[in-house]
Amino acid sequence: MTPWIQKLHKWVGLIIGLQFVIWAASGLVMSLLDTATVNNQHHLAPAAQALPWPEAEISPAVIVARESRPVQMVETHWLAAEPVYRLSDGVSSWLADIRDGSSVPVTAADVAAIAARDYVGDGRPASPELMQENTWEVRGHTGPIWRVAFSDDDATTLYVSGQDGTILERRNDTWRLFDFVMMLHFMDYTRQQDFNNPLIVMAGAGGLWLALSGIWLFFASFRLGEFIPARWRPRRELTVYGADGGKLRSVESHSGDTVYLALGRNGLQLPSNCGGGQSCGLCVVRVRGHAPPPSSADRMHIDATRLRSGYRLACNLPVTSDGQIEVAGGAALWTERVATVVSATAVTPFLREFVLAPEVPLGPEFQPGAYLQVHVPGYRLQRNDLDHPELHRQDWSSLSLPENLVCKEPVRRSYSLSLPVEKAGGNVTLLARFSPGRQGKKQQPAGKGSTYLYSLKPGDRVCFSGPFGDFAIKPGAKEKVFIGGGAGMAPLRAMVHSLLESGAEERIHFWYGARNMREAPYVEEMEALARKHANFTWHLVLSEAAEHGAGLIRGLVHEATDEGLLQNHPDLKSCEFYLCGPPAMLAATRSLLARLGIAEEQVAYDDFKI
Repeated sequence: MTPWIQKLHKWVGLIIGLQFVIWAASGLVMSLLDTATVNNQHHLAPAAQALPWPEAEISPAVIVARESRPVQMVETHWLAAEPVYRLSDGVSSWLADIRDGSSVPVTAADVAAIAARDYVGDGRPASPELMQENTWEVRGHTGPIWRVAFSDDDATTLYVSGQDGTILERRNDTWRLFDFVMMLHFMDYTRQQDFNNPLIVMAGAGGLWLALSGIWLFFASFRLGEFIPARWRPRRELTVYGADGGKLRSVESHSGDTVYLALGRNGLQLPSNCGGGQSCGLCVVRVRGHAPPPSSADRMHIDATRLRSGYRLACNLPVTSDGQIEVAGGAALWTERVATVVSATAVTPFLREFVLAPEVPLGPEFQPGAYLQVHVPGYRLQRNDLDHPELHRQDWSSLSLPENLVCKEPVRRSYSLSLPVEKAGGNVTLLARFSPGRQGKKQQPAGKGSTYLYSLKPGDRVCFSGPFGDFAIKPGAKEKVFIGGGAGMAPLRAMVHSLLESGAEERIHFWYGARNMREAPYVEEMEALARKHANFTWHLVLSEAAEHGAGLIRGLVHEATDEGLLQNHPDLKSCEFYLCGPPAMLAATRSLLARLGIAEEQVAYDDFKI
């Protein structure tokens, strides 16, 4: 559950955080504005001396008796300088002459006189305007309303009731600014300034959830021991074994560290793209002896079979006592290899093949399915440092990349072998997809690893560690189904080549999904393999209708595989499945295979570890 809470916490935090900024900024503006100016007090004339009330010729009781509608209140009133009776039925009001009880309308001349007596300043009033429709400046008032604008710097505007001539509102530019920021503060975009509106209720609920999830993540992500200096915590010994069972070394740790942190402090850098953030799933180790219960992060990245075998994420595995662990990389974790770039070939607009010649010959552990950790140094590159062929200019020109591409500190990024080392003449062949970061209004930096690789030229030197991972061809000659997409081509391509080169005779299916032909790599190579090897079939699936031509399969790769192979396969339980591709494609394919009743043991997969 924690990874989901992390994701929701991040996005809800972004939304609520933006609203907090708006609340703080609007509150600051409101507190800085002068209240008297907001209320237009500086243009309010002193109260005039009350005039003596003349003797009425008709009593209020008589007027009430003459009225055809109910009257709840009668009071004396001045319309400009004219004495009148003001009558009200509780909803509306009207005026009556004190001499004969006749109705008294509020005229433009009355309104002009009222505005002139109320205002003080340099502005001159415009002619009163009887509003045809009430605006947001007089919200809350009904009935006919007169508007009088003054020609001062504050854009003062008076609103006078067309029923009884009272001044309803005094507005100016300072009030309008105050009203606007208050609308933002209250999140009431209908300008009714209702503090109980649904948006602010939702924001309040979101803020409460954010606080509660933050407390959850605090206790889920931190351990009390991390707040205690290491020298005050009990020392522990962590013994590290390779996957072959051989002891590699023992490292000193302290109770409260995670295994990932403890190994890192001793120079044993486990593979990781997230730096121990529990999100990439690369730093998997196996606990020898009793493993602690798996966490939600463990369950997200490690299948049930491996969890039962004691595999856990090192970044989520606390050191509580002396212990023993197995690491898949073995001695490679300490090894830094150096290679020279032989070639960098653009196979699609954003997929590039890199051939690296290592200084020291590679061992048999570099098998198809394995991945390397490329050591990406800190760099500062110009956009022009990312070269691309002329035929891809239009694709690259559509990217919104900054002029400077910066990686402030060294990181490591994972890339799978895309060709067996033997077939590549002892070289390392990688297939890297350029990650431009999020484009559009919400830009994010381009991928640090892909930016670095795309700046490399033949002759440049590269450092890497590895190989790592357990994505590998299983022994035996079962029918094999490869399903992939995007840069997932790399390990699947290496596996297919390895099988065919070794003379495999079982049926081998390769279903690969791309958006269009331009983004599909190695198509001619796969077609040639299919023509040469009768037991190998190649199926290219394109998701964009515009690129759909005769003989090509249209749709999503997992759906096409289901329709073209799995639904009519006589014995799926005799097959092995190898999956690699974008997270969404991988999740959909695994879900499909699970619905078809295919056991987890039949499925091997490698995600993009992001």
